[in-house]
Amino acid sequence: MLGWRLTISAILIPTLLLLFRWDASLGKGAPVLLVMALLLTIRGSYEMCHLLQTRNFRPSFEVTAACNVTVLLAAWAHARMTGVPDGRLGLLVSLGLIAAALFASLLVLLLLEACRYRKPGQSMESLSANLLTVVYAGGLLAVLAQFRWFPGEALGYFAIGSVIISVKSGDVMAYTFGRLWGKRKMVPTLSPGKTWMGGMGAIVGSCLGAWLWLSFGGRLFAASPVVTSLECVFAYGATMGVVGLIGDLCESLIKRDCEKKDSAQLLPGFGGLLDLLDSPLFAAPVALAWWALWPPAM
Repeated sequence: MLGWRLTISAILIPTLLLLFRWDASLGKGAPVLLVMALLLTIRGSYEMCHLLQTRNFRPSFEVTAACNVTVLLAAWAHARMTGVPDGRLGLLVSLGLIAAALFASLLVLLLLEACRYRKPGQSMESLSANLLTVVYAGGLLAVLAQFRWFPGEALGYFAIGSVIISVKSGDVMAYTFGRLWGKRKMVPTLSPGKTWMGGMGAIVGSCLGAWLWLSFGGRLFAASPVVTSLECVFAYGATMGVVGLIGDLCESLIKRDCEKKDSAQLLPGFGGLLDLLDSPLFAAPVALAWWALWPPAM
């Protein structure tokens, strides 16, 4: 199973980086990334609705997918607007547009439950399920996509690569450490496979992945960014390792409470798309704040 995970990671990550390089050559509008994000949010909406179809939950795939597409389009709107500044001010404008789309989605979901209401005991549960689907599979993905333009257009894919490579390196190393040396369970009732040694592996792997990418990955980009300091790089990597691990546990919370093992059966050994994206999605807001306050490379 470890070999299979390493093989899939060795295929997916370089493929993703090639798509990033292609998209970077097409300009600020990021059409390739937009198509990817739309496909991911639609698939993520489907998996979340499938997970949450239990007890009194009545999630609507069609409505949540439409809301998530709206949220993603809002995340791209500032790239088409004139007079929007770059840097932190541009990021605030884009986050404001995403928030507006999320508020609009809440109104739509409330209206949906008002139209579907027949008897007490289902509406608030279904509203919660739908809103969770929109925020998790749409909102967090929209925040992750902001790295395309922040900290700058020339550094966008370098920054987003740091998030993905850090957390995925942590995932692989957590699995390796856990399988080889893991004995003490971390949270057995929530995620029986997680061990404290695996958690240590997540931090080690994320630090290593962050250092390798931030130190040498800049050569792939015209801007040729370099690390600001090793202290910042390793602190960033360790934080991504911890946050990525928490993201994995939070997705386990959704699955366990819904009595499901995986979000779907998309890839053997990985589960569904949400099982692949759980760590990057959860890490995205933290990483974005880190790059705004203490950028590990410039």
